[in-house]
Amino acid sequence: MINTLKKLFGIGPSVDYAELVKQGAIILDVRTKGEYAGGHIKGSLNISVDALNSNLGKLKDKNKPIITCCASGMRSASAKSILKSNGYTQVHNGGSWHSLQNKTR
Repeated sequence: MINTLKKLFGIGPSVDYAELVKQGAIILDVRTKGEYAGGHIKGSLNISVDALNSNLGKLKDKNKPIITCCASGMRSASAKSILKSNGYTQVHNGGSWHSLQNKTR
């Protein structure tokens, strides 16, 4: 049960988000347009978690690293699950956008 929860929320070995970004990772912010407009990571892509399934075409390369983020980490965990179930191979839950912003510099 604990391992399932860790996997769901992306808790596990530490990820070097700055290195992933240097390698061309996409930062996918899954908050609403309004939340995104209130502040976001420069260069991030905004697709709300509710619209993710219908916008997978915007994420063409299923092998490119993707880092999901939102306000707290809950929606980004859901987004990670959606992406993984659709064949995306390198998906990381970055948690809150504000915290992730500090980890990608």
